Amino acid sequence: MTSKLLLSLAAAGLLALPVAAQAQGTLRCAAEGAEAGSAAAGPVGGILGVDDRPRFRSYVRERGARSYSWGGPVRVGTVLPEDSVTYYDVPSEYRVRPGYRYTIVNDQPVLVDRGHRVVEVID
Repeated sequence: MTSKLLLSLAAAGLLALPVAAQAQGTLRCAAEGAEAGSAAAGPVGGILGVDDRPRFRSYVRERGARSYSWGGPVRVGTVLPEDSVTYYDVPSEYRVRPGYRYTIVNDQPVLVDRGHRVVEVID
């Protein structure tokens, strides 16, 4: 009787092993995915972060920088010209990773990457 019980428990343990291994792999993949997403997109709400947006909009307005007129809607992914647009460094107090700058397009502040691609529209 005891040997049947031990045999049943051993069989159940062997059958459960692949399920446990898969669950650990899923958790690891989820953690790696979250880390990669954070590295790509920055803090929750975008590169700038939800809490910093109103303060950043005020900062841009106070500077009184000239707006560049773009002939269409301003969207993430739009590549702006290198010349005829003035790009500004984002102050360190906003904790934006190096490589991003801002400009004003159609009276809307936007963050751009090194290739002048709009990566965030500050609405």
